[in-house]
Amino acid sequence: MTGKDRVLNAIKCQDVDTVPWVPFVGCHAGALIGKDAETFLKSADLIEQGVKKAVELYQPDGVPVMFDLQIEAEALGCELIWSKDNPPAVTKHPLCNGMKLNDLKVPSPDTGRVAVALDAANRIRSNHPDLAIYGLVTGPFTLALHLLGTDIFMKMFDSIDEVNQLLSFCRDVCKAMSKYYVEAGCDVIALVDPMTSQIGPDQFEQFVTPYVKDIFEDIGRRGAASSFFVCGHAQQNIAVMAKTGCDNISIDENIPLDYVRDECQKHNISFGGNLQLTSVLLLGKPVDAQKNALACLEIGGQKGFILAPGCDLPYATPPENLQAVPEIIHDEYKRDVVRQMVTETPDEDSMDMLEYGQADKVVVDVITLDSEACAPCQYMVDAVKRVAPEFDGIVIWREHKIKYRESLVFMTSLMVRNVPTICIDGEIVFVSRIPPKDELIAAIQKRINEKFRMKIQSRRASLYLLGKNDNKMQLLRENIDQAMAELGVSDINIDQIDEDEAIAGFGVAPSQTPAVVMAKYQAKSLNRVPEVVVIKEWLKDI
Repeated sequence: MTGKDRVLNAIKCQDVDTVPWVPFVGCHAGALIGKDAETFLKSADLIEQGVKKAVELYQPDGVPVMFDLQIEAEALGCELIWSKDNPPAVTKHPLCNGMKLNDLKVPSPDTGRVAVALDAANRIRSNHPDLAIYGLVTGPFTLALHLLGTDIFMKMFDSIDEVNQLLSFCRDVCKAMSKYYVEAGCDVIALVDPMTSQIGPDQFEQFVTPYVKDIFEDIGRRGAASSFFVCGHAQQNIAVMAKTGCDNISIDENIPLDYVRDECQKHNISFGGNLQLTSVLLLGKPVDAQKNALACLEIGGQKGFILAPGCDLPYATPPENLQAVPEIIHDEYKRDVVRQMVTETPDEDSMDMLEYGQADKVVVDVITLDSEACAPCQYMVDAVKRVAPEFDGIVIWREHKIKYRESLVFMTSLMVRNVPTICIDGEIVFVSRIPPKDELIAAIQKRINEKFRMKIQSRRASLYLLGKNDNKMQLLRENIDQAMAELGVSDINIDQIDEDEAIAGFGVAPSQTPAVVMAKYQAKSLNRVPEVVVIKEWLKDI
């Protein structure tokens, strides 16, 4: 049985001799031939060479032509920012910058990098007749986000007709791109729509289902198989995705594989995933990849399952980690060895987060796969960028890309399980959901208010009233009582000192009374022994 047969049989839930293996090599194929992502993704020659190298190394049953969700967006006028180790990211949305929907035209096969992708598809088809070739198309909802930006989320409530018109256009683009890829020899058309993870099932059925159903029907009429890709925390939508008419659903590590298996089997459709991209394939060792692959194989089973990474492989993924995967698939003895291996205790690197978020400024952490490579991550980072200037000098924000080990440790320390996620002062606030501007502002403001209250509560003070009981002292007491009442302050200790010797101890002469001395008390250290250098800093404030 050829790799192509395995993939197509698995997609149809038919018998296979082994579970098919489809590594989604996008710009990682560029790394295999020593080319940066930008150079690679602009050249059909290099794409052909990179895929050829990936096939030699990884023994796949199927491969994608490209994994770049900005090809259609670029052809429609979106401005991109390029990276050396990631696909490009959309930086400007034409429908937010004066262009009208009627100005947009469905790209032709010879438009921009559409032509590059189709040229590469033809070459890869010719070079690898026994492999299943995937043509990846940006899904209609994600493409609509590229064109309109996050304004679409408000318009889904306020301007439903406008959103539907935009999605109808994006559907037509998807159908055209699917047609081009099928004509170029692709066996599987994968509709990649990661931004659907940002909406719930009701909105999915209203704004996504009608359009993708039409696309999948069109793909089927053209004789190709269809796959619906989603990434992120999209578990809530798997049940409705399974009703869209797709032949296959592919997911990443954010969604439990057994859950997807059970939902897909209800509808007699196949499923794929969900090797861990960063913690295993990028940052792990070959044995980690094999353990992860074995776990997926045992959950997925032999029928209707395609083993694959959850999304586009990171550029710097060590080839040896991917080479270890087919060994597990094709060698039963190797599987037994891995099962029997003593589980190595991983390095439980973690950070002490006990005092995280206690500084004067509010810290907003955005934990992402990589905002340059992941559309939901990009739009979540953009949401924070837009809001941060409104808290200038009060709020600082940082992105933590978990393709780097230190960020993965940070993510684990905060007990974050899904990306993208926004944490405010170490507290998980928004999980795999891009917050509207007002909601994000309110969450940050809430934390600022909490810190202000905590700061007041952490400070204690005493007022010492120096002088005899006379009319001036009586007026002073009345003024203090009024001030405390107006501020709602009730926990300040007030003592009167009337003996001359005691008054002099405060550095005040009896002739200078009535006088007020305030003694402030602020907790500097709790349940720990501070270092000398820290104590020195405290003493400088006295």
